[in-house]
Amino acid sequence: MTSLAARTIAALRAEHDELAAAAAAFPPAQIEGPSGASDWTVAQVFSHLGSGAEIMLAVFRAGLGEGTAPGDGFNERVWDRWNALSPAAQATGAIESNAALVAALEAVRPEQYDEIAINPGFLPEPLPLASFAGMRLSEAAHHGWDIRVAADPAAALLPSSAGLMAEHLAGGLTFFLGFIAKTGAVREPAVVEVAGTPYRIALSGEGARFTADATAATATFHGPLEAALRLLAGRLKPQHTPADVKVTGNVTLDDLRAVFPGF
Repeated sequence: MTSLAARTIAALRAEHDELAAAAAAFPPAQIEGPSGASDWTVAQVFSHLGSGAEIMLAVFRAGLGEGTAPGDGFNERVWDRWNALSPAAQATGAIESNAALVAALEAVRPEQYDEIAINPGFLPEPLPLASFAGMRLSEAAHHGWDIRVAADPAAALLPSSAGLMAEHLAGGLTFFLGFIAKTGAVREPAVVEVAGTPYRIALSGEGARFTADATAATATFHGPLEAALRLLAGRLKPQHTPADVKVTGNVTLDDLRAVFPGF
């Protein structure tokens, strides 16, 4: 079976191709209009992806010993430069910046996949290459959706990305939900199975986990896996919820939306 790192890097290439196609299709006025991210325009989402790719590439090269580790204020300087660009330049620049990051990841030889570990800068320990690339996949997939949904209200996450993100969240990136979940929004602990998958969303006073453990479920999320993942990222608002999505059991869909307000 192809390694998780290889599959994740391939998914990043697919996300990049989708992003480039979206950028080419948007008329200028729509680039300055609202996106799926509640506080950002489409151009600002492009800017976020572009600046994030630039920062991640610098961290990656430093981790490989090919560059100097970003110092204090590096991220802020990158953000300020991107924020000062015109909307059109934010969109075109994001494609160039993201292409450079994806190419750098693709250049890693398969025999290096298990040797490379990179600290993104906010964790106590470095991450394996697969998890490092998985972090970027989550960013690229959700913010790519933010962009595409501005033109297509029924847009979904790419199926290949959804499956891989679930695998990452139940594995090396299980800590992610601890950063974003507001478990105080539910009255009692819950284990929400995602119907048709091995995955569960576990909520308790200790936090939130996305897991493949066969824990007894107290509720069921009925709907596609990609919709469940958008829920975790705060991107399953009523206007972007497929008609067949519902939650049964000891929590409601609105409860879960409150637990995962988004980023």
